[in-house]
Amino acid sequence: MPSTNGHGPKRAVLYARVSTDEQARSGYSLAQQMEALREYAAREGYEVLDEVFDRGQSGASLERPGMDRVRDLVAAGGVSVVLAQDRDRFAREPAYHYLLRKEFEEHGTAIRALGDRGDDSPEGELADGVLDQLAKYQRASIARATSRGKLRKVREGRILRGPKPPYGFRYNATQDGLVVYEPEMLVVEKVFRMAVSGLKPGSIQTRLYAEGVPSPTGKDMWQRQVIRRIVDNDIYLPYAHDEIGDLVSPEVAAKLDPAQSYALWWFGRHEVTAKTISEPDGNGGKRYMKREIRRPRPREQQIAVPVPAYLPRALVETARATLAASKGTERKYLAREWELRGLLRCSCDGKMSTQTTKPRGGDITYYYYTCNRRRKLRKMGGCEQKSLSALEVEAQVWELVSGLLKDPERIRAGMNRLI
Repeated sequence: MPSTNGHGPKRAVLYARVSTDEQARSGYSLAQQMEALREYAAREGYEVLDEVFDRGQSGASLERPGMDRVRDLVAAGGVSVVLAQDRDRFAREPAYHYLLRKEFEEHGTAIRALGDRGDDSPEGELADGVLDQLAKYQRASIARATSRGKLRKVREGRILRGPKPPYGFRYNATQDGLVVYEPEMLVVEKVFRMAVSGLKPGSIQTRLYAEGVPSPTGKDMWQRQVIRRIVDNDIYLPYAHDEIGDLVSPEVAAKLDPAQSYALWWFGRHEVTAKTISEPDGNGGKRYMKREIRRPRPREQQIAVPVPAYLPRALVETARATLAASKGTERKYLAREWELRGLLRCSCDGKMSTQTTKPRGGDITYYYYTCNRRRKLRKMGGCEQKSLSALEVEAQVWELVSGLLKDPERIRAGMNRLI
């Protein structure tokens, strides 16, 4: 096993990471990090085994393709040290940094950052640990200050600019308000009028596609949940001036024209928790996904910001009532308890949804899991995976899961690998 005691070759893996917001905010580039690491490795006489990058990856999780590559290299042996420019390049959380250090030590590998203040002594580890906690506190303080700034802005009646404005609007010159964008707002009005006529989201989706109306994301096909969100969104529902006064601060209400009606943009509608996860890709590797968990906040915890209204209130309210009534006509197969709904993925990486068929004149209903890509793109040469019988798939998955539950040692080994 190579070591760094001066009697064997010194081999290093260089690691650089940057998250999307860091790159955009400060130009904290991968190239700059790697250049500093190469200079240090050359100066200290390290043989560089590999240079590993994590682009657009957060340090709040260890689920990163580059970090997995580093851990595999260390596990294979022959790595004296893993180098990064700063300790938070390895991980933002001190606990994750500690886990990596212990994992690498089992393979005779050290973990080093050019910005380390301490050494391998207990005193040095204590110094670095204190600095890690201070850095974590500083990040939390910045996050709180940013949150307070956002709250102050929306309480003054200004919106927060996102990557793109809500459909039917554009940002104003100061980027803190919305103005109506009529070409898109006419499409919104079309959606509401079709809902009033009794069309359900699936039918509205088909009409828009037939008319060649692109979706808010620019794709040819609208998503049904997007249509429902548009109809339910208060940003299209007009409120009279006196109603708005009950929902916003007196200072904001005083700036509004009493003769005009306004819709509402709500701040803080959801509490969002983001995390990165990985799963096997079916080819011996992994796929990495960023998932958000969104929990609705109570209305009293949200803040309303007035925006220009465009649609008639009667149209919006009627469309909402009509669409809400259509939800009551649930498809009969929904009464079945789908054990794997939302969990199955096709070999093409597409999500699998539920489907039922019932032969005309028959009494038996058949239940299937079907690849969404096959259903949407079949005519254009999409996925060729056939529908899977729900009864067979659920039985196979349960057999696998129950087998694991009956083998505690296998579960323990799996948990140890995860840890």
